[in-house]
Amino acid sequence: MNQFIQDFLHVTESAALATYPWIGTGNKIEADQAATDSMRTLLNKIPMDGEVVIGEGEMDEAPMLFIGEKVGTGNGAGIDLAVDPIDGTTSTSKGKNNAIAVIAAAKKGTLLHAPDMYMEKFVTGPEAAGKIDIDYPLEKNLRIIAGAKGKKLEELKMIVQDRERHNHWIEEARALGVRTELFEEGDVIPAIATCIQRSDIDLFIGIGGAPEGVLAAVGVKSLGGEMQARLLPKTDEQWARCVSMGITNPKEALAHNQLVGTDECAFIATSITSNMLLQGIENNQNVFTTHSIVLDGLNKCYRHVATEHSKSPV
Repeated sequence: MNQFIQDFLHVTESAALATYPWIGTGNKIEADQAATDSMRTLLNKIPMDGEVVIGEGEMDEAPMLFIGEKVGTGNGAGIDLAVDPIDGTTSTSKGKNNAIAVIAAAKKGTLLHAPDMYMEKFVTGPEAAGKIDIDYPLEKNLRIIAGAKGKKLEELKMIVQDRERHNHWIEEARALGVRTELFEEGDVIPAIATCIQRSDIDLFIGIGGAPEGVLAAVGVKSLGGEMQARLLPKTDEQWARCVSMGITNPKEALAHNQLVGTDECAFIATSITSNMLLQGIENNQNVFTTHSIVLDGLNKCYRHVATEHSKSPV
């Protein structure tokens, strides 16, 4: 996977820059289209036999790299891809924080192949990896994480998207004294933040898109943390699509190795607008600086890459 990391970084940087003119314009679809077109064009130049096994767009009928789409030159290593040209299209259109362009890649046959639907997600850092269980009550998991980290419950911090569907978790955690941080859009970076000590996040929990779940799973694996998940099909059609993709029991708990079944994986994200880990695109007299996270599953290290681009994204 190492030989493709620089190529994937170029893809996410270019997608982020293509989005820049649309920040704060209210044009959500146009922003997504610009990022998608850029990502598709550059992915198709990489010497690989790539396939998008899970992607964004089906649920909201947005522009997308579709599930099953072949990308790359067709020659070279077989690569599974999870992609989101913009995680945080609403944030982009409103000029708010937490928008990124992101790719996760792994050797062929190792990423979860699933439709774009909702997914329940549970993520913690390396200290509690192998100890949590998505089927446990939240309180039990919180106590496990506290014990693994040598903390009291009131010293833990849980991060959750500010949505009504999450209120029961928020209320339960706060009743136990656990600090709860809420965010508005884009759940990939908050999930990965559980594995980065300076973020002071101990647990991510929430229901969001399955593509973002697989993207986060690769990032979390690359940092030694643990993610468990459960698909949440709402209709018979969604259930049938899961089964057709090889998921015989779509509502079963998914272990981390079912989301990404190898350490030979990579996660690359470039910020469009700022988030808890990265600054957004900077423009200094038409010299644009992008900030990216590059994670390699084999090396288990976190890289922050800042790149200056003299070419205008317009």
